[in-house]
Amino acid sequence: MIRFRRLALAALIPAAALSLGLSGALAQAPSPAPAASASPSPASPAAPSSAASASPAPVATPSPAASASPSPAASPSPAASASPSPAAPPPAAAVAPAPVQTADPFGLETTLEPKKVVMVKGTANWDSAFDTLVDAFKALNALLDKQGIKHAGNSMIVYTSTDDTGFTFLAEIPVEQDPKNLTKDMSIGKSPEGKALKFVHRGSYDNMDNTYEAITNHLDDKKLEAKDTFIEEYLTDPLKTAEDKLVINVFVPLK
Repeated sequence: MIRFRRLALAALIPAAALSLGLSGALAQAPSPAPAASASPSPASPAAPSSAASASPAPVATPSPAASASPSPAASPSPAASASPSPAAPPPAAAVAPAPVQTADPFGLETTLEPKKVVMVKGTANWDSAFDTLVDAFKALNALLDKQGIKHAGNSMIVYTSTDDTGFTFLAEIPVEQDPKNLTKDMSIGKSPEGKALKFVHRGSYDNMDNTYEAITNHLDDKKLEAKDTFIEEYLTDPLKTAEDKLVINVFVPLK
């Protein structure tokens, strides 16, 4: 700001000089007038005629000065036309800021509402866990597609028991109508309900160990006691989404 003011003062200096020059020219202009008044003093009649012929000459001299005086006045006009150019950038500063992405919920308290689901039971080893889950979803989707039944929600996995070698599970898909011709491993039922904590996992199924470790630490810190089961809700279709692009809600029911 100080530098801007200094530049403004420097710009005012030439204008002051012009104003002083104009005032000086105006101050000097009256000086020829007394010379014209002194010329009538001679009494001879011939003198006035020669004085009259000489008097127009001083009158002609101010006319160039008058024509010269407007020329400095014309010079500031380009400066005035240049001044609006800095006013153009401000609209660019009015651009709205980019929206800020919020973090996924971690340990959000929620209440699960029961839904009608078609489900299939299964067991899996940890080494081939994701492939087994995908096969279970494929079997359910084949049944629903054949009967023209649409999904009424996201696919889910409900873990019913786990150990060091593997786990048992229920693969569930919400529906609004009961499908027919179920296999012996399939049934119609209700999804889990009640109070639970919600967590979000992004990435591959194999990397869920890190998510569950963080969940365990969260429960320990909060001194919360969970039930023996937990639910995974697949927000992205595991049959069509690359494994490293999965987005999964993890629900931990509380006692």
